[in-house]
Amino acid sequence: MPDAYTEDEIASQPECWRRAAVADPRLTAVLPRPGERVAVVGCGTSWFVAQSYAALREAAGQGETDAFAASEIPAGRPYDRMLALTRSGTTTEVLEALAGARGRIPTVAITADPDTPVMTAADEVAVLDYADERSVVQTRFATTQLTLLRASLGEDAAKAITDAERALAEPLPAGTVEAAQFTFLGTGWTVGLAHEAALKMREAAGAWTESYPAMEYRHGPISITGPGRIVWTFGEPPAGLAAQVTGVGGTMIVTDLDPLADLVRVQRLAVEIARRRGLDPDTPRNLTRSVILDAEV
Repeated sequence: MPDAYTEDEIASQPECWRRAAVADPRLTAVLPRPGERVAVVGCGTSWFVAQSYAALREAAGQGETDAFAASEIPAGRPYDRMLALTRSGTTTEVLEALAGARGRIPTVAITADPDTPVMTAADEVAVLDYADERSVVQTRFATTQLTLLRASLGEDAAKAITDAERALAEPLPAGTVEAAQFTFLGTGWTVGLAHEAALKMREAAGAWTESYPAMEYRHGPISITGPGRIVWTFGEPPAGLAAQVTGVGGTMIVTDLDPLADLVRVQRLAVEIARRRGLDPDTPRNLTRSVILDAEV
């Protein structure tokens, strides 16, 4: 199989993150302001990024922040601003959510493509065209926009960038490529990363994956744990969980990497498993770059 676009895009993430971490006033000026009540919407990967940002923003004391799949935002709920995340700028549900907010809620979008309908659908737009991708599967755009959002909350991206370089250089965790099943866990802002990790493995590699808040794992999902199955946590697992997993024969993956950098390892793993299965991670089965449900949108 020839080298995948996805591999090159995964490898470019540290440099993309460096660019996003710089406080470009043209971008930061359009992002949610401290104290605003904010709704963040997206689809697929962008929804999971929205979940992570919402948790980070509230933890930073910047205001109540809700994350919704764009198709599920409650009609009429009052917000000070809506933030829409859309790599393609063409996703039907995102455009419909922005249209529903027009004249009622100020809106801003983050996109990779400045030549798409989102440029006029949102009141303000931040364009990260340097992080756009050829692959159907999102990797660097998702992590770059989350780096931008983390930086807008005052976080220093230096450790995440250094850790991403480690994640690209070091071998994948032992036993993961051959594993039969994966469960990804997170707490707080990393729950969104866990959901994204599971999605990436399903999209690129057709792998059997699940994802949960870490404390919820004991409430049923642990029943599938056993030999040849991986439990991968983003950040420190709850006390006692690692012992429970290993006690029933599962393999626990824990690292000191920044959680966003740890997601880079999962992206690499998804590509490697896809290669071994003869799959093309650039163009996964049944997927397109953007979901457009109505040609008139």
